[in-house]
Amino acid sequence: MAVFKPAYLIHGDDHGRIGERRAKLRALAEAESGVDGVQILPDEHSTPDQAAFLLQAMTLNPGHRFIIVDGAERFKDSDLELLLQSLATISPDTTVAFFGREDGRYKVSDRLRKAVLKAGGNVDAEIAVKPWELAGWARERASEIGIDLDLAGARALVAIVGERQQRILRELEKIELELGRGAQIGVEEVREIAASSSQRKVWDLGDAMVAGDPAAATRIYLELTGQGERIGGLLFTIAGRLREAELVAGRLESGESLTQARAGLRMPPKAAERFVADVAKTDRVALRLAIGTLADLEVQSRGASQLDNDTNAVRAILTITGAIEAA
Repeated sequence: MAVFKPAYLIHGDDHGRIGERRAKLRALAEAESGVDGVQILPDEHSTPDQAAFLLQAMTLNPGHRFIIVDGAERFKDSDLELLLQSLATISPDTTVAFFGREDGRYKVSDRLRKAVLKAGGNVDAEIAVKPWELAGWARERASEIGIDLDLAGARALVAIVGERQQRILRELEKIELELGRGAQIGVEEVREIAASSSQRKVWDLGDAMVAGDPAAATRIYLELTGQGERIGGLLFTIAGRLREAELVAGRLESGESLTQARAGLRMPPKAAERFVADVAKTDRVALRLAIGTLADLEVQSRGASQLDNDTNAVRAILTITGAIEAA
């Protein structure tokens, strides 16, 4: 049986996380008291006086009563008196949860926050992390669940799963379940566990093109399209791989060693070693031409060709791998 506080205030600008917490609390409340034991004050009807009225109202439900109040970010200090009085005398068989989705215009009142704490409740802020802070944030969350995520691995995780904090947390939990507490996690482990099989295949397609392997590149492309992938979705990742190869080729031309050229690549060590070795076998001009061929393919995929997308894509793959192989 869950133990509930008299009051909760969950607020902040991470609206997705707030929504998840609201849904979880409502599910727990309904499991505890049934649907009839949960009252909801939605945004369109939410005022401090309405919330106070629900707190003071009698109920025929014999179990614990839950009140979910949305829109708390719009409660004004001048309108809070009756609600603060109701919180101060909240019944022991009642729990109220306030949810405040803050933005540049609205912030939850500090008076409400203090009243929830004084009533014996919890106040939690769900604050969205800036994109450039996500890797550090991911490392902190990883440490909290007992795994050692290095900075390169954290950056790779954000690149793979995106910038939603909840998605990053779920992937970290998945990694912890698979590798166990105390595991040391880098790019290779992140890519193996967090990346989908289709993502790994797209990277493999880019690598096969850089290696000048027409048979492998064509086979992987057909596998991906057979799984329902569209050419438009593939081009961005492949072009990124070729641009990365062109940059590595430039570093090699400037006199860097293979080891130096591998530094900073966001891929597993063995994959980086193979990638740089493949780049070393071609030249920068061939890679620039390959990027141009992909740009032409993107235009063709938008209706600028009488041929179908698969035909144009295979022709582009053969052109690119042939030029790289011959370089």
